[in-house]
Amino acid sequence: MTRFTAACVQLNVGTEIEPNLQDAGALIRRARDAGATLIATPENTGFIVQGREAVLERALPEDRHHGLPFFADLARETGATLLIGSLSIGLPDGKAANRSYLFAPSGEILARYDKIHMFDVDLAGGERYRESATFGPGDQAVVAPLPAGGVLGLTVCYDLRFAYLYRALAQAGADILSVPAAFTCKTGQAHWHVLLRARAIETGSFVIAPAQTGTHDRGRQTYGHSLIVAPWGEVLADAGEEVGIVTAEIDLARVEEARTAVPALRHDRRVAPPGPPLRAAGE
Repeated sequence: MTRFTAACVQLNVGTEIEPNLQDAGALIRRARDAGATLIATPENTGFIVQGREAVLERALPEDRHHGLPFFADLARETGATLLIGSLSIGLPDGKAANRSYLFAPSGEILARYDKIHMFDVDLAGGERYRESATFGPGDQAVVAPLPAGGVLGLTVCYDLRFAYLYRALAQAGADILSVPAAFTCKTGQAHWHVLLRARAIETGSFVIAPAQTGTHDRGRQTYGHSLIVAPWGEVLADAGEEVGIVTAEIDLARVEEARTAVPALRHDRRVAPPGPPLRAAGE
């Protein structure tokens, strides 16, 4: 079975794309030097900036986006498969897509995935997010064969809370699930580790979750703790709160072992919608 080393790149991006690309590139090269052949960066690899207008000013369409040729060249330079967690891509309707890209070692784009679930939440303490005001949601689940072996199922950040998506990806052939993220500190402390481990356990898949960390534009804070999780739920690597990389071995035989032991992906049942509560005999 296939074995290779995967890496998560943990970033603290600023408001301007060019320095962020350079920072990501330096860590991708470091991950490749550490032996990784699948290297993943977080959501919002290009920039984090507050305010709809500021985002849309920087969200260039694909044919003018600096990040795409930069990462294509970097994939060719390193000979690695690169998952760029997401870039903000301008759309014709005036919004942006929060879009993941998978680059082959040749520089070819193997897959694109637009984040499906928009982060529209009101957290205790006054944190309020309305991703749907700026970004248009995707509507297509995406799986892609990896050059080194295995199949990747692509998701982004808030998608993590929607278990049905991960089940669908695994049932479509994914044995590795990607969750690039910019999780808030409040939600990260409460839910990040447990949700990522749950998605791995439920599907018997490896989970690769590169994350943003630290303080960004206007004091926004992200949780860090990029994780690589095994199909049985063990955390193989945790990046903590510092900018950098973590690596772990991906042994796809472990996917088969987990899914053979607990073949839950084959045990779906159709159920009727909820009806009135059952009553005891004689009532």
